[in-house]
Order: sequence, then structure tokens, then C-alpha cells
Amino acid sequence: MAIKLSAGPLLGIESNQLYTVCFLSDKSVTTATVSFNNQSVEAQRQAETPKGFFWRAEVELPPREANYLVGYTISLNETRATDIHQRDRWTFYVPAAAEKPRFAYTSCNGFSSADILTKTEKPYALWEQMQRQHYQRPFSLLMMGGDQLYADEIWSVVPELQKWSMLDKADKITRKFNTTMRDQVERFYEKLYCERWTNPAMALMLASIPSVMMWDDHDIFDGWGSFPEPMQNCEVYQGIYSIARRYFELFQIRSNANQSLLDNSANHYAFGFSFRNYHLLALDNRAERTREQVMSNEQWQAVNDHLDSQINAGDLLVLSAVPVVYRDFSLTESSFDVTPWEEELTDDLKDHWRAKEHQGERARLIMRLLNNAEKRADNKQHRTVILSGDVHLGCLGIINDARKTARPIKIHQVVSSGVVHSSPSRIAWLGIMAVTNDDDEFLNEDRTIKISMLKPFSSDKYIRARNYVTLEAGTDEKLWVNWICESKTNKPSYPLV
Repeated sequence: MAIKLSAGPLLGIESNQLYTVCFLSDKSVTTATVSFNNQSVEAQRQAETPKGFFWRAEVELPPREANYLVGYTISLNETRATDIHQRDRWTFYVPAAAEKPRFAYTSCNGFSSADILTKTEKPYALWEQMQRQHYQRPFSLLMMGGDQLYADEIWSVVPELQKWSMLDKADKITRKFNTTMRDQVERFYEKLYCERWTNPAMALMLASIPSVMMWDDHDIFDGWGSFPEPMQNCEVYQGIYSIARRYFELFQIRSNANQSLLDNSANHYAFGFSFRNYHLLALDNRAERTREQVMSNEQWQAVNDHLDSQINAGDLLVLSAVPVVYRDFSLTESSFDVTPWEEELTDDLKDHWRAKEHQGERARLIMRLLNNAEKRADNKQHRTVILSGDVHLGCLGIINDARKTARPIKIHQVVSSGVVHSSPSRIAWLGIMAVTNDDDEFLNEDRTIKISMLKPFSSDKYIRARNYVTLEAGTDEKLWVNWICESKTNKPSYPLV
């Protein structure tokens, strides 16, 4: 009789040829192996959770002259295992050495409230669409850019946190994170991952397309990192964060053994690696976030070193969960800074790169990416693309650097959001537009670095529909971005040169 996995399998990738398979078993399991095209690999136990053991297996699959498929199975205690949908074998695609791989990008894989879920007719329609696309022409890599699940219900379903939420603010800040609270919170996050990633189409894609993931606030809880210091550093918030971090590290980073991490001993999870002729760089904008910073000096140094030493040619894909190029909220932010409601608006205002506390660090990031792009400018392929989510809309931005007119540099930003979360209603979007603007922005005094929003083909400037993105090189040497939207009539696209 087959043994059922508690969660997974989760297929990952950490280099041009290092693939991983992770999963959660119950505690009766003492041995686990994964067979890749009949090559058996022993899985290593990474952690114990209230429900079971978390396992990780690694395999090196060097690129060949021709593409090929890899089938894999999992055995627990020498017995074939199945997932919760009774599948016992999975397959993934390895692109040829000279092949231009096909990518998918998603964000906002959940709902911020039960009300939004109830009003959504087919919550996982786009995962089903991705499954159909993958079977027609397989994806080589799935990038997931934040809010892979929504933990916001923690305040209403965890009994000890329900009680804590009723306290006065001063009592909340001084309250201890006791053992009962810790146990309830840990069970909450474990259950969240096990339940929210069980949709048949989504579970199959996570087992069939090698993926990389970087978190955003909802993977912890709404607004994490943007609260005033006394609340951000209180024992209860920090206790919750430490547990959310543990489960993020297991399920999304696929354990601290991940070989693409820039620094396995750091407090952040920034990672980077090369895949065929592309470089991936994921920025951790949550682990070290405060009102005053997005990334610590240590993470900045690791990112700078990686850019300098590893990224000298080819295309660069940068994951930044929150858009670097987006509408300007500064007027609204200034208005709320002097009202009693300011703390309630952290997610909408203080989380943005353009919040006044983060504008200098944002400029630093843009200049650093421009410098790296200039270094690669002589290479035939030297595009830099920022991939973002968070805002529940699709859109496209550009940073134009004309300081050297003979060889202008540009960086595009692609926003895809959300694959599950619904877009703002028409009324809500009209309200957002009324209090923000998308005027051209100039980063320097001589106005030679210009930041603008672009309009994709066959689309409004802002795509107000659930979506995910595909990226693939065309025969015209351009990198084509396609927003796959829930709306059948909306087929936005744009070629990145």
C-alpha cells in the first residue's frame, strides 16, 4: 500500500543543473528516497514539525545537446509514496544546453480575506491555465515573487492571538510570547502550507516545474516590516515572525541547505544563480525590513559582490516583490503621516519602494542595476528585467539612462499580480488613481535618468485582471513578455529589446 505525503512534492532548482525535491511526511517515516529516471537519491531529513518530517533530495542533471524529460518517484520506508491526489509519479523538463528556456512568473497566490475568496468563482483558474500551457510547451522554470500564501487570518484563528488582539496597545507590546502561543502559531503555519498548496493544478505545477520563491509580507502577515518600531520589535510579533520564517525556509527556500543562497549564515534569504544564458537574483525585502530600511548593509554587500563577480554577460532577472517602478503615493502618504490612521495604512503606503523612508535606498538599487547593465552592454544579450508583484495588477515600467547618449541603458520592470488574488474593483481602482499619479520621474538633476510607466500591447496601461506572466525569447532576439489573464479578451504582451 502506498504511503501518502503530507505535503509536496516541491520541485526546486538552485543552479544550471542542480534540482531538488522536497516534501513533508508523517513521523512514521525513517527513510526516504527519490528516483530520477531510475537514479536513486537518498533524501535527507531537514526538520521536524508538529505533523511530521521535512525531507530534501538533490540531483545533478547536466544540460545535454537535446532537451529531455525526467520522471521521478518517491519512496518512504521503501514503499512508493503518493501525494494527496493519489499521484505517485511526476515529470519535469530539462532544456537543452543551447536552448532559450521558457519562464513563468507569479505572485499573490491567495486571498487577503475570506470575503474575497467567497466572491471569486474559480479561485485557481490560472493555475489550470498554466497546467494546459505547460503540457503544450513546457516551462523550464517557475519564479514566484511573493505572497505565495496569505497568513492574515492568523489573528482570527489562533486562540492565543485572538486574546492578544483584544489588549490595549501598551499591553500588546509587553506581553510575552508564551509556550502555548508558540505551539498554536507553529501549527497554524504548518497547516497553512499543507492546505493552501493542495489545489490539484497548483500542486501538480509545483511538482512539475522547477521553481524558486521569494517571500513578501503576507507570507508572514500583512504589513510585516513596516510597523512602528515598538510594535515591530515586540515579543509577540518577533515570535510569530521566527515561526513564519522557519516554514518559509522549509517550504519556499527548500531548507537552509539551498546552494543558491548568497549567504547561508545570514539573516536574509537573497539568492542568485545562472540558468542557461540567464542570471536570476532574488532580493529579500522582508527579513530585514524596518521603517528605515528594506535591506541590511550585509545583504547589500552580498548583492553587490554577486553582481560584480557573477553577472558579467547575459540577461539578468531580478525578483523584487514590491515594484520598484510604480505609481507615486507620496502625496497620500504625507497626508496620512499626520493622522491617527497612519498605522493602519502600512501595507498600502509604507511598504512601497517610493515611501519617503525608502527613496534613497530605491535610488541606490536603481543605480546599482544600471551600473551592472552598463558593464554588460557590449554583450549581445544584456537585458535587465525586474519582476515584481504585490499590487494586484499587471503593468510595465522602464528606467531609461541617457547619461551616455552613444549607448543608452534601460531596465524594464514587469509586474504580474495576482495569480489567485483578485484585482481591485473598478471603484477601488478609481480611488487609487485619484490619490496617486504615474507622471514621469527623473532620478538625477540633469534629468538623464527617466522612469516611466509603459502601455503593453493590446492592453490598458494597468491590467486589472488576475494574471501570470510568461517570458520567452523570440526569433527576433527580443524577450517577449505575455500576461496570461483570466479575461479571454485581454492578451497583453510586450517585447523587451
